[in-house]
Amino acid sequence: MRNLRLLRAGGCRSAAATGTPQCFCLGAEPGAVLVGSQYGLVELRPAGDSVSREVSLTVDGFLPEDGSGCIVGIEDLPEQESVCVATAAGDILLCNLSTKQVECVGGVDSGLSVMSWSPDQELVLLATGQQTLIMMTRDFEPITEKQIHQDEFGEGKFVALGWGKKETQFHGSEGKQAAHRKQMEVLPASAWDDGRPRVTWRGDGQFVAVSAICPETGARKVRVWSRELVLQSTSEPVSGLEQALSWKPSGNLIASTQEKPNRHDVVFLEKNGLLHGEFTLPFQKGQVKVNEMLWNADSTILAIWLEDLKMEKSNPNTYVQLWTTGNYHWYLKQSLHFGSLEENQLVSLLWDRENLYRLHILCQGWHYLFYDWHWTTDHGLGENSQHMANVAVIDGDKVLVTAFQHAVVPPPMCTYEIQLQQAVNQVAFHTDPKRSGDMAVLDANNRISVYRYGQRTVNDPSVKFGAVEGNGFKATVETPYLDKTYRVDVSSSSNEVMNPLGLRFLTWLPDDSFLVVGQGQHATLSVLHHLTALPHMAGAEEECLNLRLSVPVDGEVISLYCSPVTKTVALQLTDRRILKYLWALQAGLSSTAAPNSETLRKVERGSRIVTIVPQDTKVVLQMPRGNLETIHHRALVLAQIRKWLDREEDFTKSMYPSLNGSSNSQPHQHPDQKKVNLICDVMRVAMEHIDPQKYCLSILTAHVKKSPPELEIALQKVHDLRESITPDVQAVSAEEALKYLLFLVDVNELYDYSLGTYDFDLVVMVAEKSQKDPKEYLPFLNTLRKMETNYQRYTIDRHLKRYTKALGHLSKCGPEHFSEFLNLVKDQNLYSEALKLYPSSTQEYKDISDAYGEYLIQKQLYEQAALMFARAGIFAKALEAFQSSGSWQQALCMASRLGYTKDKLSSLARSMAGKLVEQRKYAEAAVLLEQYTQDYEEAVLLLLEGALWEEALRLIHRYGRLDILETNLKPAILEAQKSQLIFLDSQKTAFLRHKSRLQMVRELKEKACENPQDYEVPNCPELELFSETSSVVTASDMNSKYSHSNSRISARSSKNRRKAERKRYSLKEGSPFEDIALLEVLGESVRAVETVKGEIHILLKQLVLFGYDEQAGALQQVLEEVLQLMETSIPEIWTPDLQQSSVSLVLGPNSTANSIMTAYQQKRMMPPVVQG
Repeated sequence: MRNLRLLRAGGCRSAAATGTPQCFCLGAEPGAVLVGSQYGLVELRPAGDSVSREVSLTVDGFLPEDGSGCIVGIEDLPEQESVCVATAAGDILLCNLSTKQVECVGGVDSGLSVMSWSPDQELVLLATGQQTLIMMTRDFEPITEKQIHQDEFGEGKFVALGWGKKETQFHGSEGKQAAHRKQMEVLPASAWDDGRPRVTWRGDGQFVAVSAICPETGARKVRVWSRELVLQSTSEPVSGLEQALSWKPSGNLIASTQEKPNRHDVVFLEKNGLLHGEFTLPFQKGQVKVNEMLWNADSTILAIWLEDLKMEKSNPNTYVQLWTTGNYHWYLKQSLHFGSLEENQLVSLLWDRENLYRLHILCQGWHYLFYDWHWTTDHGLGENSQHMANVAVIDGDKVLVTAFQHAVVPPPMCTYEIQLQQAVNQVAFHTDPKRSGDMAVLDANNRISVYRYGQRTVNDPSVKFGAVEGNGFKATVETPYLDKTYRVDVSSSSNEVMNPLGLRFLTWLPDDSFLVVGQGQHATLSVLHHLTALPHMAGAEEECLNLRLSVPVDGEVISLYCSPVTKTVALQLTDRRILKYLWALQAGLSSTAAPNSETLRKVERGSRIVTIVPQDTKVVLQMPRGNLETIHHRALVLAQIRKWLDREEDFTKSMYPSLNGSSNSQPHQHPDQKKVNLICDVMRVAMEHIDPQKYCLSILTAHVKKSPPELEIALQKVHDLRESITPDVQAVSAEEALKYLLFLVDVNELYDYSLGTYDFDLVVMVAEKSQKDPKEYLPFLNTLRKMETNYQRYTIDRHLKRYTKALGHLSKCGPEHFSEFLNLVKDQNLYSEALKLYPSSTQEYKDISDAYGEYLIQKQLYEQAALMFARAGIFAKALEAFQSSGSWQQALCMASRLGYTKDKLSSLARSMAGKLVEQRKYAEAAVLLEQYTQDYEEAVLLLLEGALWEEALRLIHRYGRLDILETNLKPAILEAQKSQLIFLDSQKTAFLRHKSRLQMVRELKEKACENPQDYEVPNCPELELFSETSSVVTASDMNSKYSHSNSRISARSSKNRRKAERKRYSLKEGSPFEDIALLEVLGESVRAVETVKGEIHILLKQLVLFGYDEQAGALQQVLEEVLQLMETSIPEIWTPDLQQSSVSLVLGPNSTANSIMTAYQQKRMMPPVVQG
């Protein structure tokens, strides 16, 4: 359930290189890339963004000067300090980049189409223009030459064992007709196939596979050759097999692509040439062509290079997709879109052999890119228990979400899936702990889709349930809905070369803004972009994220973590530094901070941030060798200290209490006020009384520092200063007061509060004193000025998320805005507030009640929903809701209000009676059948089934059906008497057996305590329950032996823990807690007999009534024997010593194993009593 996340991206673009790149390989030196063009060999280095070394192949005539030459293969040979180059003309060259010398070590007259070196660089395989294969050593000595196209199958040819004819063999689901079916005609290769052979080596270099077009059929065939170029196998005829070919390094499968009649598949072939599995590409048939595919070195990622077909007027779009597999399902984890510009068209791509998750890509415009990936698990963390265990898995244009809080669903299944318009590249959960289930999804087109929980009752069609919902089942898990989709554009120029997935480490901050990391001007630099959403303007096609701030980072960011408690973001760089970004203050960061700055903390090179512990100062790092280390970062420590200093505790009563106790007797004068608020109010009143002009700024401070801050009052006082007609010379000016207020309060927060006063002059005054761009707020304010007053205030309140106030203003805007009013009610769940705004006789009130009822039904609050429907006169829905809640009386009332006919009412009553029977409510079901269906016979049978003898007798005599006495009642009474006898006998037998065993166990434990050397029974602290003196053996002695097997229980749910505890207190003879289990079983027996006493008493009266004296006497005698046995046994089982101990409240017939152990744990914490 992991995703591929971009760790780092880089590259370079060379403007000095000539020609067009044709192929490339990686150099032996770190960061070196060797590129071959039609003029020669070029070495690029991303660190320098330029051509470092170059060798021309046109000088000696190995490539023509007119640019028509072609390099078909290139390989760096570090042991020979040369680069091997193969040309289409047939020359094999060794080029030395240092001396620029070129040596021709061989040639093929017919030309070359492929040069492929083995993974150990001991062998090189050449494909010639005459359709032959030449195997050579590393010293270019020929080993052998073979024709590509062979008539024989190879050494691995299958052997027929003669097990019957094909017509008599089993053919599975295809049926017997498969035996007579003719072999399908193999279609020739696609028209876009370049016809060149493809060569791929197995990871260990022992075998090589070659794909070539058969001259007879025109279709491709794959042949597997040994290291000595001996043919091993030939693939079975595969219609539509394409040119891409890649052998999985682990050695078990060869990947290729196949165009089928209705889809485009990636297929896998075994070494013997047989097909073995496939998966479908997310494109229509004939939409794309697959140029190449490559496995990474550890066989976990399959990269596929695709291009669009049927592009007549423009260049085709180019894609690179990264696929992974898990649990027999293939996931599309990343999709890189390179567009259709000619300079962005791909030349080739390679996986790094040393860095397993680095992908190298070369474009036609001499643009080289590399991407470093790493595995990550995207999950939500926070205080909301309903969403804290959500895990998101990327699968192409879908996000598969599993809510582990509700059910453990094995992949590829999920709780629900989110369907996007484009392939998904990143998923980020909200960092606000209270909204940890909300998700932001970044797709391949740089659009962020925001999904939220709990603010809309209508299901989103893009969100579909997975494994938790099927036929006959109803899911109780909540699903998110698509809130908004934003377009992200942080590029400085539209003409720059495209860098797919240029944004990484998407982070959703608690204030609903976003952080992303982009690439700087240099490969070793990064840029931190802070994005905020602009207010949506009417007529705009889509919403956009505004670039609030771009902070250059002197280094490469490799990890990012947000702490919502301290409102900081920690960034880890490749040079072991950790930087801090304060999003709340819009503060920048750089590596030029002072040595003692709190933003810097050096750590070991290669370490990664795992997590920051909430409400703490700990940062957990994983070292390169895998171990974990914890540091206390100075920034987090200082933030925690600031939080501690802001405590509300009254130290005069907690830390320094009064010695005479007089302070406790004095009542608190302000029990509901906080300490800070109380001091602020007292100081403000005193300053206003002395001189309000002199202490103006201090008065503003007293308003602002309260919790919550009184910003509206403070702003109003600033406004009054500005409107003052006769200003005092000594008084503070409005400009000075506002400037001081901005020092105390965040400008955005103050701007929102000023907007909430509906005073546009005050809003402009605040905005002018801030650093806000007028383009940000003037269009919005001008739009508001044109609105009607109530609708204007509604718009402001909704913008400020003051939805209750917004609702009140919108209700005054007239019936034409009621649909908007109702949508706001549904989105924010403001049903109770909305009902107060309209009289109960209006249609609006009825519509709100209807929506409220539907919302309550979705929350499974059926009775409340029914009441809401009923009071609004929506009786049909009220009837259904009352039925769901089990309120059958109210359901019948609603049926009466709906004017149900007698037959319809009878059908309703019978349906509800059936549900009551399922709940074993026989008396209520009998009332429905008798009174509403006139089926008193069925009612009597239900009463007999529920052992309600007296009520059954009443109905029998009421309707004069004395025959039922003989046919049903008397047999039922006799059967009940037999059942009770069996039950009492079983309880008596079990009680005696467990009592006897308990006595034996106690005797063994007493002997073990007296003579521990004679017994192997270990001393355990649980023996304190049965001893007058405390044991000298500590609890660790016992738990070390018996608690090891249950060490995993702490991570389970409470239900599973109780189940494990019951299993721990086993009745198995010899178990350490057998006596506790026996006490629980004996207590259950006492409670069970006590429960049936009342039922037996009623049954005895019925037996006497009908003359069954003998049966009644037998039952009564057995009951008295059992009760006498238990009454006399209670003092023996629950001895007086136990009942007088500190745990006497939980020991006895009503105790359980859990209650006994809880009491014991409490007693163990008490000091032992020393007796002299």
